[in-house]
Amino acid sequence: MKRVTEHLYFWVLLAIVAGGTLGYVSPSTGVALKPLGDGFIALVKMLISPIIFCTVVLGIAGAGDMKKVGRVGGKALLYFEVISTFALVIGLIVGNVLRPGAGFNADPATLDAKAVADYAKIAASQTTTDFLLHLIPRTFFDAFTGSGDLLQVLFIAVLFGYAMTHMGAVGGAVHQVIEGASKLFFAMMNTLMKVAPIGAGGAMAFTIGRYGVAALRPLAMLMGSFYLTCLLFVLVVLGTVAALTGFSIIRFILYIKDELLTVLGTSSSETALVPLMTKLERLGCSKSVVGLVIPSGYSFNLDGTNIYLTMAALFVAQALNIELTLRQQVTVLGVAMLTSKGASGVTGAGFITLAATLAVVPSIPVAGLALILGVDRFMSEARSLTNFIGNGVAAVVVSKWEGELDREKLTRELTGRGSDVEPVRA
Repeated sequence: MKRVTEHLYFWVLLAIVAGGTLGYVSPSTGVALKPLGDGFIALVKMLISPIIFCTVVLGIAGAGDMKKVGRVGGKALLYFEVISTFALVIGLIVGNVLRPGAGFNADPATLDAKAVADYAKIAASQTTTDFLLHLIPRTFFDAFTGSGDLLQVLFIAVLFGYAMTHMGAVGGAVHQVIEGASKLFFAMMNTLMKVAPIGAGGAMAFTIGRYGVAALRPLAMLMGSFYLTCLLFVLVVLGTVAALTGFSIIRFILYIKDELLTVLGTSSSETALVPLMTKLERLGCSKSVVGLVIPSGYSFNLDGTNIYLTMAALFVAQALNIELTLRQQVTVLGVAMLTSKGASGVTGAGFITLAATLAVVPSIPVAGLALILGVDRFMSEARSLTNFIGNGVAAVVVSKWEGELDREKLTRELTGRGSDVEPVRA
């Protein structure tokens, strides 16, 4: 057994506490540390696109035929849609029961429309047609060097993997190159994870230093309701799914605690994508299934973002004393099912998606987003953590559906020895 100080989660947790304390004691110093968090996230995002590309291509190759790829993809998308809908509905139910915005009595005339103008502008410029066309990058390499949109990378990877599996000996040679590149990128990511405590500490110092603990008090009801809803979703909904699959959600959370702390500190689920995939394979999930489910889950299975969309929309309406009809709430739910697709786990993406969702309810001024702008960063942690856990559970479930889950390894890893193994990907 390793000593506690040899675990990455110990240093990440220590950095988060130290960063938060520094941001509270000396806000200006905390704000000045923002580049540490931004730099770490930038380093990770630098490798995400090539890693996703290699992983999906190798997942398709490992599947052996496109029928299996289509089958796994279909099962994954079906699972994503069902669970995501649960998340949206739960957000609506809790928002209506707890009514976190009731009594806020905000005056629409006093809202700072300029504060959310950029978010609203980005959201308004993306129509359904634009969204679909945006899936096609301008050039092959633009998917990697342009906006960094994971959906474009997924699109390119599927085409590449399909072509590679139909090229015989030439395809085999290309497969070896991609496999070698994949090992190289994963080794680079494992190296970067050693500085995760620095990035997490810097990000937390900035968050507390910039917004302060006092900024949370007026919106504590919203934050508390949101965190409670995410916790209930993970323990009840995902817990039930896990139990039906044959494992404990609590043990699973403990198994990926290192990665969860990294996500907590950076407010981005992408920062722990690679270690998650490694641990899922070590749990007994099929490599090809993990390679197909996890990357697509980062675009289509955003449970935390879905809960946030419906709860935040209701909060803004309640804070402005606007009563939404059942039809309007159902409309918000339906639109959120579309706008949430493709929203990454990076801070800010959820806010842009929320602006796009509110745009379909004219009675709610988009400027109302200014009410939650100050605490969006704090809610981003819960969004990212819920998204992250949801994607991990999805990979285990789909692996079982495919008959490619090693139950003995799953039980062995979750009951003790798994978390002590260094994350090295074969």
